[in-house]
Amino acid sequence: MSTLPFLDLRAINLRDREAFHLALDRVLDSGWLILGKELERFEHAFAQYCETTYCVGVANGLDALHLVLRAWGIGEGDEVIVPSNTYIATWLAVNQCGATPIPVEPRPDTCNLNPELIEAAVTSRTRAIIAVHLYGQPAEMDAIMAVAKKHGLKVLEDAAQAHGSKLSGNRTGSLGDAAAFSFYPGKNLGALGDGGAITTNDSNLAERVTTLRNYGSRRKYVNEVKGYNSRLDELQAAFLTEKLVRLDSDNSHRRLIAEYYRSNLRGLPGIELLEQVTGTESAWHLFVLKTAERESLMRVLTEDGIQTMIHYPIPPHQQVAYADQNFANSFPISQALHSQVVSIPIGPTLTLNDAHQVVISLQRFSKSLKSW
Repeated sequence: MSTLPFLDLRAINLRDREAFHLALDRVLDSGWLILGKELERFEHAFAQYCETTYCVGVANGLDALHLVLRAWGIGEGDEVIVPSNTYIATWLAVNQCGATPIPVEPRPDTCNLNPELIEAAVTSRTRAIIAVHLYGQPAEMDAIMAVAKKHGLKVLEDAAQAHGSKLSGNRTGSLGDAAAFSFYPGKNLGALGDGGAITTNDSNLAERVTTLRNYGSRRKYVNEVKGYNSRLDELQAAFLTEKLVRLDSDNSHRRLIAEYYRSNLRGLPGIELLEQVTGTESAWHLFVLKTAERESLMRVLTEDGIQTMIHYPIPPHQQVAYADQNFANSFPISQALHSQVVSIPIGPTLTLNDAHQVVISLQRFSKSLKSW
């Protein structure tokens, strides 16, 4: 039996084989490998795509989060509100600044940060809110921005999973004071290695993160601040420029697959679909189900040759890395979600026939529950 992969990166990237070779030739012919024309070209294109004035390429998504917080002057003694339900990188960026992440629970029906719970977490030490667009669906930014404005807080979008998502017609990356993107290979816009970027309309912030990413230097061997080495290299920038051309059509195909799933899985016993908030247009980085019988569901799909994944099996507050915080069982909604969620295949090269096979397998799982 052939296996249906969770995400076929080989098939995705081979579509651009010729363009990648031409991009490689451009970089080789230029002889310039760091902070050159290819990066400038990509930064301009991605800023234009995100409907922002500035884009600053960095080494990865975690650095993008961290450098924005650093540029805002967030550090020791400060607090940053984060979702309790997210990938650990969101929290790590706060800790890397010396600040403290303050977790807030999600809505159980969307898995995204619940804006109604934010204000209770605000203290005199709160400096910012990180809003994660989880699985590709934009967070409820209007409500989040309203809380931030009331308390004089910055809002950083964690858009690592939301390349091309929209809220009320506006792109993620342009909805907060700044946004952090990851170009990890499995993302909707994925590099052929690692990479990240920051988008913003704030010229001062753009200048600060541009300096911070390059050892704190704007001019060679002149270091104005204690900076970092976090630069999106010329080759990855060139590859990303080529892949950006496909992003909207790839996301459109993901939506097609997602709608097929939603129309054929809705109401199946043992399976719960996540809600889509009115006015949002998800990039469908992931298609996530909830089920109380996760091991059984994954076993049935594995038997049918279909790969699944869990995003994510352990919430940040239960990771060993945060054992010193004594969170214990402080976030029951996140804990419940992390025990129930399972991701099924979705991607730009997944066919409707592939999606049909996934649906058949999930229907078989659902029928097996009735027979117990």
